[in-house]
Amino acid sequence: MSITYANFEAVDIRVGRITRVEPFPEARTPAYKLWVDFGPQIGEKRSSAQITVHYRPEELIGRQVLAVVNFPPRQIGPVMSEVLVLGLPDDDGAVVLIGPSHDVPLGGKMF
Repeated sequence: MSITYANFEAVDIRVGRITRVEPFPEARTPAYKLWVDFGPQIGEKRSSAQITVHYRPEELIGRQVLAVVNFPPRQIGPVMSEVLVLGLPDDDGAVVLIGPSHDVPLGGKMF
């Protein structure tokens, strides 16, 4: 299915930096609770992410990631997820995060 450029522009994908990570034992699938700073315009947002296969909490702190910031918040168990952190599946279906290869200013919009 093809989309227009206007459809693409409607999805607001921004870069943020993970500032805090906690286990999410209530999740049905192993996951972490994430806090991601998108800079002064958007601020810090929460998310949950099923990224426990490839990442330990301590190695996620400070990492820049891409996330959709304009979805409505979604309740996931006891966590209100405010953004969708983006990733790709590896050969086994485990999530590999998407982020810039060099540090960029927080809140930058993907184009």
